[in-house]
Amino acid sequence: MAAEKSQKHLKLQTIVQKPDSGNSVYEPCQCIQPSDPCIIIVFGASGDLTARKVMPALYKLFLNNFMPQEFAILGCARTRLSDAQFRENMKSILTDMQTMPPNAWNKFASRLYYQSIVYDDIATFNNLSDRLDILTQKYKTSGNKLFYLAVPPFLYETIATMIGRAGLSTEADPDKNWSRIVVEKPFGSNLQTSTALNNTLQQSFKEHQIYRIDHYLAKETVQNILVFRFANAIFEPLWSRQYIEYVDICAAETLGIEHRAGYYEKAGVLRDMFQNHIMQLLSLIAMEPPAKFASEMVHDEKAKVFRSLLPFDATTTEKNIVLGQYAAGTLNGNKVPAYRNEPGVDPQSLTPTYAMMKIFIDNWRWQGVPFYLMSGKRLKEKLTRIVVQFKDVPHSVFSTIISETISANRLTFVIQPNEKISLTFQAKNPGSTVCLRSMNMEFHYDGTAEQTLDAYEKVLIDCMNGDQMLFLRQDSEELCWSFFTPLIEDCEACINREKNLCFYEAGTEGPRQAKKIKNR
Repeated sequence: MAAEKSQKHLKLQTIVQKPDSGNSVYEPCQCIQPSDPCIIIVFGASGDLTARKVMPALYKLFLNNFMPQEFAILGCARTRLSDAQFRENMKSILTDMQTMPPNAWNKFASRLYYQSIVYDDIATFNNLSDRLDILTQKYKTSGNKLFYLAVPPFLYETIATMIGRAGLSTEADPDKNWSRIVVEKPFGSNLQTSTALNNTLQQSFKEHQIYRIDHYLAKETVQNILVFRFANAIFEPLWSRQYIEYVDICAAETLGIEHRAGYYEKAGVLRDMFQNHIMQLLSLIAMEPPAKFASEMVHDEKAKVFRSLLPFDATTTEKNIVLGQYAAGTLNGNKVPAYRNEPGVDPQSLTPTYAMMKIFIDNWRWQGVPFYLMSGKRLKEKLTRIVVQFKDVPHSVFSTIISETISANRLTFVIQPNEKISLTFQAKNPGSTVCLRSMNMEFHYDGTAEQTLDAYEKVLIDCMNGDQMLFLRQDSEELCWSFFTPLIEDCEACINREKNLCFYEAGTEGPRQAKKIKNR
């Protein structure tokens, strides 16, 4: 691809350690600036996702000189707006950013345009094509187009089809010009709808043109998992059933459903978090080393993990899964309503907002090692982290001189709220007697770089550069749905569904029944 052949590098400063020195020093770390000029077309430009995530990310990239030298942004939505009105709307949503240098904003705003569109009307897409031709000539973008679908999921297939019918997805020569589409989750609601969505997308776009976003993968700690595993000889030899007792993946939220009742009532926690975010974190921890750090090879190893998941059956589902729903409670000193009392939610809803499960990966490396997966809303604290718990020492040589149990080593990747990696190990307390204590060695991201990218900035750069490493491939997406669809269907069809739903008070750690899973 042209974007991969010619890339301009901008220097970021990060802490590295020189091999012959024990001191950490600042060395340049390369951040790849997209070199191909392009037009970014944002569908849903008047919506919430554009206001909260997409446009702020694009503006920050511009401020930090991470956008291509030549670019334009064309917002598309049903609302009728002029270019000037759209620019004013975008300015109003960016006023809470820390800095908005007047000259910088004026330059950025001059690249903003708007096109009213009807999503199921081919005539408006033909008008869009004409507008893109004008902007392509003005900014010399060589026909490079990035379509970002910041719209509700039910519009994905319609928009992708119309883009194809208008001839906007065609790549005459992918080495010279490109057309890409960015799709936000959810990618369907089960295996059948996911497959249908992929089939529709691939009628207009080839797989290398499709970018399925999971913004969790763009977080620094998540990206660092593979580097941590495969660039450090002291960890990878221990990364197996011989030395690891269990892996615990947690994605706890304090928020409720906010204003997403319509979506969440249909999705629930299994579709919303497990099938995508949690599975991606699992794959990074469990995958085999790829031959090279290249997107296709990494995706191949992820797919192998998903193929090795041991499916649930009638004898394992009930004892290895707990589903819950939050009741009224207190969070940070404020009373919060029960899920069933949230606006737009069925007062008798059986939609789970919490799930804890124990799963197994049936392969040579992980056979018999439990993976505990948990996610829930309205919990005690906001926390996303992965714990790798190592086995106890096989024999304590200190058993005759100390009475306490020696705690096993633990490696923790904290993804939210404050990204860090910590390792717990045993050390001796100062003094004349042998007393052990657990010590933490930590690496924090918040003080290591002068300039960092948030998740949406990172994925946008990768889209413009044609790098699919942090995006989801079709086979992995369908493999995850193959694993979860039978489970979801069984849970939703269960005649004792209400009896099996465990209610938990908002502001707590979740249903007390979940603790039994780890004790089995």
